[in-house]
Amino acid sequence: MNSLHNHQVQQALLAVENEDIALLDKVEMLMQVAMGLQHKPKNAEQLFDAITLYNRALDLCPEEEKLLAARLRARKATALQMVPGEDTEYLELALKELETALPVIDSASKSDLALSTKEEVAEVEMNLGLVLQSLASHRKAKITDSIFWYQRALRTFTKDSYPSEFSILHNNLATAYLSIPLTDERAKMREALAVQSFEAALEVITIEDHPTEYAMLQNNLGNALQYASSSHAVENNLRALEAYREALRVRDIRTSPTSYANTISNMANCLRNLPDDLQHPENGNKARLLEAKDLYTEAREIFVGSHEFSKVEIIDRVIADISEELSNL
Repeated sequence: MNSLHNHQVQQALLAVENEDIALLDKVEMLMQVAMGLQHKPKNAEQLFDAITLYNRALDLCPEEEKLLAARLRARKATALQMVPGEDTEYLELALKELETALPVIDSASKSDLALSTKEEVAEVEMNLGLVLQSLASHRKAKITDSIFWYQRALRTFTKDSYPSEFSILHNNLATAYLSIPLTDERAKMREALAVQSFEAALEVITIEDHPTEYAMLQNNLGNALQYASSSHAVENNLRALEAYREALRVRDIRTSPTSYANTISNMANCLRNLPDDLQHPENGNKARLLEAKDLYTEAREIFVGSHEFSKVEIIDRVIADISEELSNL
């Protein structure tokens, strides 16, 4: 454990034994130290220390201070959901804390005194969506519940007032839509909603202010367009190519080689499915296939260098397929 943080934890726990400090001040101090620990933690121990402090604060919190306790639970949940690992134990604990906190915080925001804000409510709703989405990936929750809470949070976190939260919510929404199996009649609608969400996020995320996020969103948008089961496949692939080119304005082979390789691989796959002459698709796509093969070959070299051999194996199979296609032209 980092010695500075260990000292802070010990000091905070010692301070609560000081009878000269008011009870609510002790609770507030414990919460502030815990929040500091979980801000950009260097290891899991700092998160566990934060959780310990939140628990101590909850033990001290007077029974009548229901809103304060709810806030402590909401903050504790954010620490719990940050704990790394394959197990869902901490995610499930975070879900319980958020579900306990939300009704209290929501009720306080609607009271005559307005003791909490709609933004505080929306933050809990967004975190509920995040936890449920993570649990859904482990089949421990329904992804539709995650979508519900993201949409609730968007009532407050609008594009104009809260662009950062707006973009995060729409990126997560798009990912959630695309994670639902394409097994029913609403699949095409969800794909369209995913594209719309990526595009909505890009309305506020600019290449100048947030280049990394911009590139990620453009790459994800390209994938959503490329793999959409639409009757407008050529149009979607052309839009996807533009999105990948936008991502490559940021993803450079020198500064982010793996991200660059992922994007040019996606672009190569897109090119395979486009004719050389859009007006005369019957003339084939030899030029597109050759361009795709070159991109795959470049990506393969990068993946070899980064020891991502599973991707190398996939690319090897694809290059073999393209070579066979070209030999038959």
